[in-house]
This record gives sequence, C-alpha cells and structure tokens, in this order.
Amino acid sequence: MPQQELFFTQQAEDRRVEVLKTYDPSYAREVFGNIDGAAMKSLATALEIEKNYKPDDIPAPDGPDYEDFLWEELSEASLEDVRQYPRLYSFFVVTETKAGKAKDIYVSADWPSAEAFAKSLVSGSH
Repeated sequence: MPQQELFFTQQAEDRRVEVLKTYDPSYAREVFGNIDGAAMKSLATALEIEKNYKPDDIPAPDGPDYEDFLWEELSEASLEDVRQYPRLYSFFVVTETKAGKAKDIYVSADWPSAEAFAKSLVSGSH
C-alpha cells in the first residue's frame, strides 16, 4: 500500500475523527465514490469550482456528469508536482469511527479543507 500519514485525530465522546494523508489514488477514488451530498458540496467549495468555471460549464450537482467532473477536479488538484515522474497524487481522507465502526466520509486534495471538515464533525456542526 502506498505511504500514508496520520495528520489529525480527535476524540469526542463515542466518536473519533481522523485525517489521513494518502498517496493512493485508488483508495481516494473509493472514498470519493462513497461520500454524501454534504461532503460533495464541501469538496466543490474547497476546489473553488464556482470561482474557476462559468456556471454553464459546471454540470448540475444532481446530474449524471457531476461526479466525474468533480473527481477530475480533485485529481488535478491532488497532483504534487507536474514535473515529477511517475506522477504523485496526495489526498486527505477524513474517517469517522463510531461504536468501533470506521467510515471514510470525505476526501480532499488539501489539508485545510479536510481539517475543517473533520473539526465540524467533532464540534457537531456538520
């Protein structure tokens, strides 16, 4: 398995939230495929989709092309160095553990958005 590093962990009552940095695009894609609508919206905000594209160029969030569009943006943003070969991608995965069951619930290309998402879970504001 490609290198991983724990960046954040916080316990609140029966809930533990962690942010893991991974260089495994397959794992990140699996997590991405399972995130909910709120997490997808947070990711779109972190990727600044609305700032980088005209509204007509963004697929509808409930449309069939939106998930692929967002994944492409996430993949592009996660590229460490375009000059490096082989290409190295890094992702931050937020995992929530409740009652001993862990679930990956968010993935991002940047640490600040992953940390903010994790802290919102701990504080109960998500």
